[in-house]
Parts: sequence; C-alpha cells; structure tokens
Amino acid sequence: MSRHHHNHRIHKHEIEGKNLLFSILLNTLITIAQVVGGIISGSLALLSDALHNFSDVLSLLISYVAHKLSRKKATISQTFGLKRSELVAAFVNSLTLVIVAFYLIYEAITRFFDPVIIKPGLVIWFSILGIVANGLSVLLLKKDANHNLNMKSAYLHLLTDMMASVAVLVGGLMMHYFEMYWVDAVLTLIIAIYLVVVGVDLLIKSTKMLMLFTPEFIDIKAIVREVHKIEGVNKLHHIHVWHLNEEELHLEAHLDCTHDITLSQFNLLLQDIEDVLYDKFGINHVNIQPEFKKEDPKDFIVQD
Repeated sequence: MSRHHHNHRIHKHEIEGKNLLFSILLNTLITIAQVVGGIISGSLALLSDALHNFSDVLSLLISYVAHKLSRKKATISQTFGLKRSELVAAFVNSLTLVIVAFYLIYEAITRFFDPVIIKPGLVIWFSILGIVANGLSVLLLKKDANHNLNMKSAYLHLLTDMMASVAVLVGGLMMHYFEMYWVDAVLTLIIAIYLVVVGVDLLIKSTKMLMLFTPEFIDIKAIVREVHKIEGVNKLHHIHVWHLNEEELHLEAHLDCTHDITLSQFNLLLQDIEDVLYDKFGINHVNIQPEFKKEDPKDFIVQD
C-alpha cells in the first residue's frame, strides 16, 4: 500500500508557560486566604470561591504539565509525540468545572434551609483580593486562550472565578448595608449554574476532538466536490478528517485516479490536492492512498 504524508504549513502560536506558573502561584495564595476568610466570616460564597480557586490551581497545574508534554518530540513508541495531552487536560479541566459546579449547587440549596449569620466585612475584602489576583491571571492567559483549548480551559477557570469574586463582593456589600444574608446562597447558585454552562460547552468540544470527530466547520461533501474538480482525480473516498491537536488538522483518504500514472505524476497531482485542502479548508496534514480501478468500497465514509 503506497502512502504519501505531507506536513503542510502550520502557523503556531507560542504559548507562554511562565504565565501559567505565575497564575498558579497567585491562585494558591488566594485559595489559602479565602479559606481562612470563609471560615472566620461564615460565608458559603467565599468558601465556594475558595473551592473554585483550588480547582483553578489543579487545572492550571494540569494545563502546565500538558503544555510541557505536548512539546515533547515524537519517538518510535510515540509517533505523534504527546501532542494530544493538551486535549486531555482540557477534558479533565472542563469535567472538574462541572463537578465543582454541582457541588456548589448542593451547598447553596442546603444553605437556603439552614441560613448562617455572616461577617460581611471579611467577605468584602477577600472578594476584592480575588478580583485583583484572578483579573491579573485572566489578562495573562487571555491571548493564549484564543489559540489553544487547553489554555482556554485554564482561562475559563480563572475568568469564572473572577466573576464569582465580583458576585461575592456584591453579596458582601448587600449583607453589610441591608443585612440580606440569603443573597450569599443565591449568588453561589448563580455562580454554579454559570460554571455548568461553560464547563459543559468545553467538555463537549474536548470530547469531540479526543473522539476524532469531524470538526464542525468541515463539510466532507464540500471537500469531495473541490477535490473532484482537479484533473486526474476520479473519486476521493474512505475519508477521515480530525484534529490531532488544535494546530494540526488531518485528512486521510483513498484516491482513485483516472489514469494509471507514475509516482512522479502522482506527486504533482497530490500537490494540487494539498493546496486545495489547505487553502479552502485549513487542512495541513494530508495522507492519501493512491488507487487505480481497485475493487473496494467507494463511499465517502467507510468503516475501516
């Protein structure tokens, strides 16, 4: 079986690992401070914020390790290297977001039936601390989050935690000036519901990539139509399109040629196909098996 593998142009965005390390340090300090403040003040919202911060620390550590692993070079036993480790990290982080969110929902509902008098002064000051520290971390990771699902998962942890701190601050002020202690549980519930929404969305995206689903923006039939316009192509079939990671979009397929051409002629034909796939669909890794009047299924999608 003759195959050709082509590594087309890949524009990589360099991820700043040191930004993750700084965010890990900040969130560790916030977590310790908010646990102490939550216990002293009796604020569930502040403790829930601390719990979320702790999950941030874990998620950032996972993201950092995955970032380092993904840069390892391929070996004989790991022919793709560890490039998919960042997808695994995004999956784990999004799953923890959802788990933490459901725990907070449970705690918030419990607090409704068992209200606690809270010391709002501490809540206010510790929530301000959380806003400043998380806001700085969000700014550090914002650029990387636009280019990498792993970094986006870490960024979302920090962004939602900053929003949670804002909500806790509002709650602290309402408790201080209006003695509305029930708002602590309400804000916790709102924070948790938002976490479920963003966590599930990221969980679905990372799962689809790990399961090698065809990306949503890829139309297999459109690919076939464009490739079939190229002279020398009879039928493109047995097609698979998937993300190895966010930078590498792969296509694997069989190509039935119109003529019994030489390998050098096939190289020219393949170059035309690669250019079309990259320019029109952003596919930068192409693996084509050439055929001529071979007896096999010719459907676009065939279960191998």
